[in-house]
Amino acid sequence: MNNPAKLVNVLIGKSILETILVGSIAVGFYINAFPPTFHGWGETVTETQSIAGWAVNNARPWERVEVQLFLDGKFAGSQIAALSRPDVVTAGWAKDEWHGYQFRVEGLGNGLHEARVYALHHADSSRSTLQLVGDPIMFAVDENGRLMEIVSR
Repeated sequence: MNNPAKLVNVLIGKSILETILVGSIAVGFYINAFPPTFHGWGETVTETQSIAGWAVNNARPWERVEVQLFLDGKFAGSQIAALSRPDVVTAGWAKDEWHGYQFRVEGLGNGLHEARVYALHHADSSRSTLQLVGDPIMFAVDENGRLMEIVSR
């Protein structure tokens, strides 16, 4: 190749192809490790002093999802989301109603707190990832130790 312009064009083409290849590999890994198939919602339930909600794996709608609760960034509990939630079926998010969860919240100090519920995804036998289900849940605990819902505006 005696023409420098041709060499530059070949190198640019090669760089573009390499970028597409690396991007494809990265997207494939991301989708495998963090599947976008988990959906759910959580909220503060003051009557039962708990964080409750639902979680569904759209890739396997009959399967029960393991959820983990983190309060103020610290692990607080784990369970299988298998409580009755007929509203989830009515809304069209699940094939059956057995996708609910409820974590009783106790022992937190007075003030504002944040709860996050994650779905546990087993990518393979040696690797698991967490995916946030719904939005972080902000709540307060009063001086009597009772949960109070915070209404966001």
